[in-house]
Amino acid sequence: MRTLAPPPRTAAPPVRYTFVGGTGRCGSSLVQELLACHPGVGFVSNLDDLSPLRSLGSSNNAIFARVPQAWRRKGRIRFAPSEGWRSLAREVSPLVCEPGRDLTAADVTPWLANRFRAYFEDRAAAQHKPAFMHKFTGWPRYGFVEAVLPGSRFVHLVRDGRAVVSSWLQMPWWRGHLGPAGWHFGTLPPAYAEEWAASGESYVILAALAWKLLLDAFDDASAKLAPDQHLVIRYEDLIADPHATLDRLRAFAGLDGSPALDRAVAAARLTPERRAAWRDQLTPEQVALLDRSLAAHLARYGYPT
Repeated sequence: MRTLAPPPRTAAPPVRYTFVGGTGRCGSSLVQELLACHPGVGFVSNLDDLSPLRSLGSSNNAIFARVPQAWRRKGRIRFAPSEGWRSLAREVSPLVCEPGRDLTAADVTPWLANRFRAYFEDRAAAQHKPAFMHKFTGWPRYGFVEAVLPGSRFVHLVRDGRAVVSSWLQMPWWRGHLGPAGWHFGTLPPAYAEEWAASGESYVILAALAWKLLLDAFDDASAKLAPDQHLVIRYEDLIADPHATLDRLRAFAGLDGSPALDRAVAAARLTPERRAAWRDQLTPEQVALLDRSLAAHLARYGYPT
């Protein structure tokens, strides 16, 4: 009796990786959590990150879809997407989490590439979603990621530098009070070191220099990518027109329209008042300092001074 050969196996479609980046305190968490509401997106959750056991989060998207809005907010017990700093440090390397400069393709060793690739590919395979999204704040890391996961897409979320500076100065994790010798971003370039010295070593100016330093790194890193791999979104545009901005992000990540994403945007209750709170958190003198220091970078991204 003749036996029929089994049908050929169909390869699973490749996962599309999208990495959301920004300076921190720029609204990237908001973008990450809104995109995670799309049923086609996989991600690392905060519970995956906290667990001492290796967790792949196979049901992250389904769980997140059922979590009430109130249980997603920071500052309480919650379930939400995460940058995964603890799990990345455990399973990959602290180098990825807190480098003293931007990471590039030249920093990729075979050992590090294997661990970084496994971290994302294993989770993407476990979650069975066509897209996998992750957020990195601070340095862009574009060159490093592209060398290990070629063809990834990158979203740069930009926020007015004066708002970022004001927020950084209020954060307990901000290490600018230690100066460039002890902060997050390594040695200041000579021109920025001169500016800090000329300011009398103002901590407001040091935070401004950090914002400029990171934006310079994003500009350099994005210039090395193909045009269709990189998208710049301003936080202020997201707040002003969230549906149009999220549509751009969704299409860029290769995702279809989603009622769940539309509902999440509506439930977020984004208000324009959030855009200029920094004016009440800084003195007029400090605002004037920032206007002078940040003028060229602000203009580059369409912000008036």
